Formats: sequence, C-alpha cells, structure tokens
Amino acid sequence: MWSNVTGYKHKILSLKKNRRHSFQIIVMLSKRAKYAIKTLIFIHQNREATPISAKIIAEQERIPYKFLEKILRELRQHKLLKSERGAEGGYSFMMEPERITVADVIRIVDGPIALIPCVSENFYQKCNECTDEITCQIRKLFAELRTEMLPILDTSITDLATL
Repeated sequence: MWSNVTGYKHKILSLKKNRRHSFQIIVMLSKRAKYAIKTLIFIHQNREATPISAKIIAEQERIPYKFLEKILRELRQHKLLKSERGAEGGYSFMMEPERITVADVIRIVDGPIALIPCVSENFYQKCNECTDEITCQIRKLFAELRTEMLPILDTSITDLATL
C-alpha cells in the first residue's frame, strides 16, 4: 500500500504481530539509492551502447547531473562500474550485473538496510537506551522485518531490469 505523506510517496508495510495488534511502518528509499538503482538498470538495458555518458544517463533518467556524478563516482569506487574518458567515454559495468543486488546498492549509497542499528548484520551498534536486547520487543519486530525484507532486496540488477 502507498501513502502520500508531506508530498513524498512512502511504502507502508503492515505487520501483524498477532490477531489483536498490527503495526504500520513507513519506509522510504532515499533518492540517492533510487537514482543509483535506476542508473544501473539503465546501463544494463543499454549495455550494447556502453560506455554511456553521465549526460545521457542524467537526461534519459531525469536525474540531476551533479547529483548523478557523485553517485557514479561512488559506484565506480566500489567497483560496480568502470569509466572511460574521452568523447566516446562513459560508464559500463565492471562487476557483472547478475552479481549486483539492490541490497548491495543500498548499502553502498545509504549504509545499513536495517531500520535500527541493533539488528544490522553489517553495521551493528548497540542501542544506548536498551537494557536487554534479548527481551526488547522493538528489536524483535525490526529483526523480523529485516529478515523478511532482505530476500526481496537480494534481487539482482539483471532480474530487476526484466520486471
């Protein structure tokens, strides 16, 4: 279900804890992550024309050019993309798109996928206010959410491009 909150579209996840209680959590993908994913899909769908210039990607995907340059630099630094200089230069895949997942991209541009730090596998941090992680209901809920969300986010760029 989608909801419009202060001008932004948010995905609302309805979670049923038991028959009496249900929770709604608002989750929003950052523009940075969304643009990074759109960029990788665009390069994948136009791989016969690679390398593709940042200008073409920005125009076709309607991404602000300066913002896209920063995203491309980060994807290049993490060896997902490579760049070629010159008039015929641009960006193409360094890593096979079948091996790049949405979760990888989100982690690169936004950091942890977990919505609270104490359930993150890659960026774990103990919550300062928490006295007992084992009995913390909030941690249990968000650990369950992360467990359900990760298999979906493990979709590759190749698979996503064919949806």
